[in-house]
Amino acid sequence: MPERTARGVLLNAVGEPVAVEDLTLQGPGAGEVQVRLTCSGVCHTDLHVVETGGWGMPLPVLLGHEGAGVVEELGDGVEGLASGDRVVLAWRSPCGACPACRRGEPRRCRTPLRARRRIARARDGERVTQTLLLGTFATRTIVHAGAAIKVDDDLPSEQACLLGCAVATGVGSVLNTSRPWPGARVAVIGCGAVGLSAVQGARLAGAERIVAVDLVPRKLDWALELGATDAVDGTRGDAVEQVRELTGGEGVDFAYEAVGRAAAVEQAVRMLAYGGSATVIGVPAPGQEVSFDLQRELFDRRATIRVSHGGDQLPAEDFPLLAGLALEGKLDLERMVTRIAPLENVGAAFRGLEAGEVIRTVIRLDA
Repeated sequence: MPERTARGVLLNAVGEPVAVEDLTLQGPGAGEVQVRLTCSGVCHTDLHVVETGGWGMPLPVLLGHEGAGVVEELGDGVEGLASGDRVVLAWRSPCGACPACRRGEPRRCRTPLRARRRIARARDGERVTQTLLLGTFATRTIVHAGAAIKVDDDLPSEQACLLGCAVATGVGSVLNTSRPWPGARVAVIGCGAVGLSAVQGARLAGAERIVAVDLVPRKLDWALELGATDAVDGTRGDAVEQVRELTGGEGVDFAYEAVGRAAAVEQAVRMLAYGGSATVIGVPAPGQEVSFDLQRELFDRRATIRVSHGGDQLPAEDFPLLAGLALEGKLDLERMVTRIAPLENVGAAFRGLEAGEVIRTVIRLDA
């Protein structure tokens, strides 16, 4: 029987710093698996959980949701997985029973598969809530078997973990949500890890022009390295006008907003060409409102606004596909990993994320 203890990063109380603590695990129940984690990316969503005092989840919260690891133990009835399998964990594994799944649209599933709460804080036995049903800032976790997706062993773990959120979200928003045609003109607003993944998605789709938009020169440099053809610095004038100037006054066929702010959504709509499509990727804070001329910006241009929820990913299909593209050299995951750090350095990783110093810090959990 594998050891059922772990160490993980917990948010214990609103306003308190996160803490690395000992955990105990019950072991997986029916349809669940225990995973020994090897790497986890540090995402803005985890920082948002901390800043909002749990993002509405019951405390204590086990942070992390972008993880890769190895299956250690299987609960009753699990098929298609075996102990020792290399997996990436998925927070959007479809349930198969909601209205979207029943009508054959699992990419629009609204109720991802979940394991029961089987992880506790060791010092007092208090059950923890796993961020996005996963909790990957830990040496071990328990998830629904449908959320553990096998990937090629040859892909380094520090790269593989990024498939679980940033890469699947950004690339998927392009290839799944809006699907640009070869030769399209594309703009990506916001060049963090998700936006840079959208840049790579546009490159994979065969876009002729990929305009990266950001306020931070370092992020624009990253975008150019990963496939953008042009960079627009929003601190140097109206970003919409700059994008239109680069496209001969026409605008872009597809605009992707990867910031989660109303102003960026407005920019995405305003920079569209006739028949263009704006895709909202970033998760907005409640209460934000957008404002644009409905007739001029939307109706007269026959424009479309789409929302991408995590890249509308279907992990069982997308993770192996993306891993294969990375191994073929068509998707650059190595450049997405800026730093590798131990579990105890999660706080510093959050600060680097806030400062825009990194694309991704990856927490190494098997050192």
